[in-house]
Amino acid sequence: MIAVHLLPRRPLTLVALAAACCALPVPAAQAAETVPGELVVKREGEPARVVTGVEDVSRTVARLRRDDDVAYAAPNPIARAAQAPGFIPNDPGTGRGWQDVQWNFAGPWGINAPVAWQRAIDAGRPGARGVRIAVLDSGAAYSNRGPYKRSPDLNRTRFVPGYDFVDRDPYPSDENGHGTHVTSTLAESTNNGRWLTGVAYNAEIMPVRVLDRNGEGDAARIAKAVRWAVRRDADLINLSLEFGTEVGARDIPSLLDALAYARRRGVLVVGAAGNEGERVIAFPARSANVFAIGATTEHGCLSDFSNLGSGLDLVAPGGGTDAVNNDPNCQPDATPGRPIFQITLDGGSIRRFGLPATYEGTSMAAPHVTGVAALIIATGVIGPNPTPAQLIDRLEGTARDLGQPGPDRRYGAGLLDAAAATDPAAPVARPSHRKRRP
Repeated sequence: MIAVHLLPRRPLTLVALAAACCALPVPAAQAAETVPGELVVKREGEPARVVTGVEDVSRTVARLRRDDDVAYAAPNPIARAAQAPGFIPNDPGTGRGWQDVQWNFAGPWGINAPVAWQRAIDAGRPGARGVRIAVLDSGAAYSNRGPYKRSPDLNRTRFVPGYDFVDRDPYPSDENGHGTHVTSTLAESTNNGRWLTGVAYNAEIMPVRVLDRNGEGDAARIAKAVRWAVRRDADLINLSLEFGTEVGARDIPSLLDALAYARRRGVLVVGAAGNEGERVIAFPARSANVFAIGATTEHGCLSDFSNLGSGLDLVAPGGGTDAVNNDPNCQPDATPGRPIFQITLDGGSIRRFGLPATYEGTSMAAPHVTGVAALIIATGVIGPNPTPAQLIDRLEGTARDLGQPGPDRRYGAGLLDAAAATDPAAPVARPSHRKRRP
């Protein structure tokens, strides 16, 4: 059985959340970026000149400024093209705006969503309108039917018919909350003056229930669901679920066949790398036909629970405590960063909704990537119908490098960057790895 790992914490009320999110320390201002080894100096009666090859710029500048013959001396700062902040929705969050809660979308170590949103608007497809995403999970709070209620901030989200592979009926209602949370990260109603925002807020969501109320499901059921979603014209499939790392390729042949079928049919499948802190990626993300996503914290560090290894492709915000490693961003002894907040089922009820503080994991990271893939398709930045390989190259090639230079086992190609991924002028690096796995 597949166990979806939700790291338990006490849920916060909306009032408590507002206090908690605002009590975090404000990061110090960063020094201006300068050209390494260069300074600009002007002596009296001489034109200014650029000096290169300086070993210690700050010390040299300080020495020159003490010289009475020097009119000025300074490092050589780097300017960048002025860029508008992008589309800023009017969703209020807990009172101070969605940005105060959703560090994962617009914070220093978020995915730079506003600029990507603006590019999709400029392309005439705001919020990835027209892109179809199948969410294979515990279902979604997508409708008012019987005892089930539609999430209050999925009121404008575009749902297409899905299916419940647990109860075998066409009503994939969520009884766990995990699937609604993932769906909300992907496509929570945005710019509606309520609650929070979603990455690909106008995409078509196809809810497919493969996990029961306990967050568990089997490989055969998931395999059927993958094929079902592909045949119903899904452009992307999100798999925020995992097997234990002891499960190997021989144990899930039908699922691996289904994932290969999705790739042949041009559907990118994005999967969670796993939450055991192991040095191996969990299936199904370990498959060569799944884009494997690890998790990072609010500090820009690998999350302590995130699996890592040679099969990791990319990382995205997943929240939690920093992993213990030598990366300068990592603060494992500091107060843990915030989780990923979205409106979902709360308190074990299928009728009550809130912003629980229990959601951190690679399950939360994966839909960030799926949503940005949808924005790439919508903006047409790499053409109207990109293949999975083209989407992967774009996502990896525009990622923010973390850890060791270049692709590595902790961060894959780096941290997801929606603004760069949708920028026609962005230089695209060529990752030096391509996974070859079952």
